[in-house]
Amino acid sequence: MIRAHVLCCGGTGCTSSGSQKIQEAFVREIEKQGLAEEVKVVQTGCFGLCALGPVVILYPDGTFYSRVTESDVAEIVSEHLLKGRPVERLVYNDVAEGHEATESHSSLNDTTFYKSQHRLALRNCGVINPENIEEYIAMDGYAALGKVLTEMTPDDVIQTILDSGLRGRGGGGFPTGLKWKFASGNRGNVKKYVACNADEGDPGAFMDRSILEGDPHALIEAMAIAAYAIGADEGYVYVRAEYPIAVNRLQIAIDQAKEYGLLGNDIFGTGFNFDLSIRLGAGAFVCGEETALMTSIEGNRGEPRPRPPFPAVKGLFGQPTVLNNVETYANIPQIILKGADWFNKIGTEKSKGTKVFALGGKINNTGLVEVPMGTTLRHIIEEIGGGIPNGKKFKAAQTGGPSGGCIPAHLIDTPIDYDNLMAIGSMMGSGGLIVMDEDTCMVDIARFFLDFTVDESCGKCTPCRVGTKRLLELLDKIIAGNGEMEDLDRMEELCNYIKSASLCGLGQTAPNPVLSTLKYFRDEYVAHIVDKKCPAGVCKSLLQFKIDADKCIGCGKCAKQCPADAITRTDYIAPGHKLASFTIDTGKCVKCGACMSGCKFGAISKS
Repeated sequence: MIRAHVLCCGGTGCTSSGSQKIQEAFVREIEKQGLAEEVKVVQTGCFGLCALGPVVILYPDGTFYSRVTESDVAEIVSEHLLKGRPVERLVYNDVAEGHEATESHSSLNDTTFYKSQHRLALRNCGVINPENIEEYIAMDGYAALGKVLTEMTPDDVIQTILDSGLRGRGGGGFPTGLKWKFASGNRGNVKKYVACNADEGDPGAFMDRSILEGDPHALIEAMAIAAYAIGADEGYVYVRAEYPIAVNRLQIAIDQAKEYGLLGNDIFGTGFNFDLSIRLGAGAFVCGEETALMTSIEGNRGEPRPRPPFPAVKGLFGQPTVLNNVETYANIPQIILKGADWFNKIGTEKSKGTKVFALGGKINNTGLVEVPMGTTLRHIIEEIGGGIPNGKKFKAAQTGGPSGGCIPAHLIDTPIDYDNLMAIGSMMGSGGLIVMDEDTCMVDIARFFLDFTVDESCGKCTPCRVGTKRLLELLDKIIAGNGEMEDLDRMEELCNYIKSASLCGLGQTAPNPVLSTLKYFRDEYVAHIVDKKCPAGVCKSLLQFKIDADKCIGCGKCAKQCPADAITRTDYIAPGHKLASFTIDTGKCVKCGACMSGCKFGAISKS
């Protein structure tokens, strides 16, 4: 009889840190200790707390081991599994900014990171083996598909999704049920498709990847339900080739579903047919836009098409198509099983359910977070995220990736939902949430995101292809110390033109980081232009390193580390010191910062 389970994270983050070898070591050591009949090792998807990987959790007590190495395995097996004594030095100590440490071997759900979350889309991630269909079935998997095929009409399904209030989790938040309703006409007489956007390309975003890696059958089941609702018999999952683990597990899941009769012909003996294929993307950010994605599936260059007609009328191969992203689909089975009213009670009046965020940047607890819509930014950052490292102050948060905007510190109590984010100049996007502290230059941040969209523009329309490039040139000019106050007006005018005239969402949202930083951090732009200084000390062209002669003890370490020979000794000997101090020739200085990082006496500063 199995008395304990060892769950090893098999997500991309932990895998890159050697979790596969750790899992194999557990199997070997458990056999060596004669526990193979009592303890089962399970590979799971991502647990969410990515900063602490590789992660191993032991059940039934739920002990959460973090940063485990292969050399730790023997000790965990002999001490914990054999003798019942947790290895305290490896147990996650839940210490967050402003919180006392909890008992170190408390269960995963007792940690500050997890206890405020409400995991719906991520409900099975880190819980089941994603490569075993029977584990998914044990968690009510495919029960929703069975229900819709045997108890509900296609219109019943669509009405349930409409009543739930579910909105698309991939960007603009369009009502999912309404999209399905638009595509549902003329069932049985017109070829139709369902498609999934798994091409998340936002820097730092990995929500959809984690669902594919941890719970791929949820996507398959949901797409089959969507196909039944609109009258489609064929589907495509468009996923970027840079997600090899996700692609492999999704293909395994598709093969298993076909073997069990859950994909293919006459599913559940109802006469409903549905087949599913994977299409790999080459990493073009623009293919996250629905019409560009469909163009790419068709085998053409991934460029957007004018709308209307919308995909629900004319999509893949010119036929009616429903397209949602992975997270949107992941909610569908639970809505069908538990009802629209259950889902409708979670979240806010206009934004129902939960949202998954990839929490990153200057934050203690980086990883995946799923919270009810309407949760405040403060709660996500200070409670779940554990606050800002090193005692720094929160400055801003970027939501929506390159398409979103920067939320300043004074709006930290904003409830996060679609409408509130739009009102303050940002957007939900797919769910990237990058936290910035006081050492961040907001002009540089705007430039970083704009540089990304310039590089990813497909070039089809002039406002995006040329307009974003001109906008980037103005930012480069300001960062180099050559900006003029008139440039700020030029930037705002150009931003508004790009937003209104671009063909697709990439160009229409590309100016958001610039507009939001101009709105909330205009003083930083002014400092770059008027004072020729970067307040955060980030922009190299505006930096100046200085040596305080009275603090310098004359050791010469800074001069030895300078790659440009810009540091020389002076004739001045400070009171109490024996050697003459050094000085920096600003004309020769390349502003690398090697001198400052090497000085142990705090004699070098930057401004």
